[in-house]
Amino acid sequence: MTETACDIYQAVVTIDDNVCFLKEVRKIADACKTRIILLDADRLAGREHVEAAIRHARRSWEGGEPIANSFEMETLLYAAGSRQCQVGSSFGIHPGENRSYIAVCPPAPGVRDRLAGLVTFVEEDWEAIGPAKRERLKDLFAITDSEIAVVGEDRLRDLVLERVALLDVYR
Repeated sequence: MTETACDIYQAVVTIDDNVCFLKEVRKIADACKTRIILLDADRLAGREHVEAAIRHARRSWEGGEPIANSFEMETLLYAAGSRQCQVGSSFGIHPGENRSYIAVCPPAPGVRDRLAGLVTFVEEDWEAIGPAKRERLKDLFAITDSEIAVVGEDRLRDLVLERVALLDVYR
């Protein structure tokens, strides 16, 4: 896989059965000769977090020393800042309503149209980190109040991105 950019979309989908849904996504990915990764927007610090996870996963995958056995899971592991597949999986889809970033790597014609049969694409602003999401991110990434006090409230996203990058150090 080369350093080509990925298309990243925002979508909402209600999922009854993860396995069945992912089989349909895999069919689309295989038909379009690409990879499709769905990431839980409610567990991410915005689009930059998605881009960082993909960038680190790509480097790991191309370097021949990935943690996971698929690029999709590698991306989820970096998004979670964890080597544990169970933790990484929690950054993907789940039963019920999902607000998802959908990464298509590499970009492929027709993917968005095919995915539109499964998800509803949205153009909402998902960059804001409100109080509830702030607490969730602090908990997910073990960010302490002391760290926040040192760098400032407005740097939470930077602390999350640091955790993503640190996964390389902890390998």
